[in-house]
Order: sequence, then structure tokens, then C-alpha cells
Amino acid sequence: MLIGGLLKFSLIDYPGKVAAVVFTQGCNYRCPFCHNPELVLPESFNTPIPVEDVMAFLAQRRGQLQGVVITGGEPTLHDDLKDVIRRIKAMGFLVKLDTNGSRPDMLVDILNEKLVDLVAMDIKSSLQGYCKATGVKADLECVKRSIALIKASGVAHLFRTTVLRGIVSEENVHQIKALLEGTKNYKLQRGNLNGRVLNRDILDGPGEYSDMEWERLKGLVF
Repeated sequence: MLIGGLLKFSLIDYPGKVAAVVFTQGCNYRCPFCHNPELVLPESFNTPIPVEDVMAFLAQRRGQLQGVVITGGEPTLHDDLKDVIRRIKAMGFLVKLDTNGSRPDMLVDILNEKLVDLVAMDIKSSLQGYCKATGVKADLECVKRSIALIKASGVAHLFRTTVLRGIVSEENVHQIKALLEGTKNYKLQRGNLNGRVLNRDILDGPGEYSDMEWERLKGLVF
């Protein structure tokens, strides 16, 4: 596994838990609003942190941290993901996995083996707007399969969508809700363009929704 970063302490990445966050390198999407281009673009990668260094750190934090979040990039691109999770679980940590749902064949094994305690899947847009939101020709069947797997898994889960004007519209939100029918574990995240993003040029207009627009969008879900 290529690890591009380690956040040693977080109170916000694993709801209700004190956690460390492991950031994997590499992603098959090119979402223009991504705030971690150094984890997405190979030419921007830093020297990876050895897996053994991360394991050594976690071993020292047993009894202090409750959980570990594995995020990216896209963690499911790494074939040794399951082995890494097993090692973390063996140390007594809860594990949360963040994924874009593009690799259901990896996800199904993780869910069936109950390797994670919480999985969060980013729903980039409605199926009609997915390729614009991801910046690539996304495999929509993989997205739909991952949604179904997560919903049926019995594993605690969360679906979420980052909303920016020109990427996710009110109509898209209605379409996503229909796609996720049967789950109440869905939330919107207010996108922002502060700092570095992957591709600011393709975001239409100002990109960010106004406070009034955001409140209206939230009302569609919450």
C-alpha cells in the first residue's frame, strides 16, 4: 500500500471516536473539487510512508486512540488493503473506510468479512451527472453495485455528496435520493473552493452555493 500521509489525531474524521487517519496515494477519479491533489496525481506524490512505520505508530497508541480511518485517494485500489485492515483490527482498533465505490469486487470481501466497523461512500452526483463530477468516464454499474452492497451489508455506513454549483444541482440531489432509496444514512457536504483544488477551471461560475442556497439544499435531505 502506498501511504501518502498520516494524521495522528482527529476528532472529526470518525464520528464519535478519537482516531488516526491514514491517507493512501492514488485515485481513479479526477473530481475537480478534490482538496487532496497530492494524493491523486502521481506527479504530485510525496515519498510514501512505509506501512511498517504506520503500524509501529498505531501499536504505540493502543489505549489512546479508538479508531483508524483509511481514506485517500482511493484505498480500494490497493490490493493489500484487506491485509492492512486485518493488522489494524488485530491491534484492537475500530476501522472506518472512506471509498468512492468504484471497486465493488474489493468492497464485497471487506464487507462480507466485516473487516470495517463503518464505511463511508462518496456519491459524486446522480448517475446522469457522475462523469462530470468525477472528471472521468466512471463505471456506473460499479457505483450502483457498491451502493447495493453497502446497504445490504449490515455494516454501519454513510453516503455523502459534496455539493458545488455546476457539479451537483438540486435536481441531481433528488436523483441521488432516488438512487439511495431505503437508506436514511445520507448527507450533503457543502463544497468550498478555499485553498488548492484539483481542477478549478472546469467549475462553473462561482462554484460555491450561497448560504441561502445551501440551506435549501440541506432541507432536501435533513
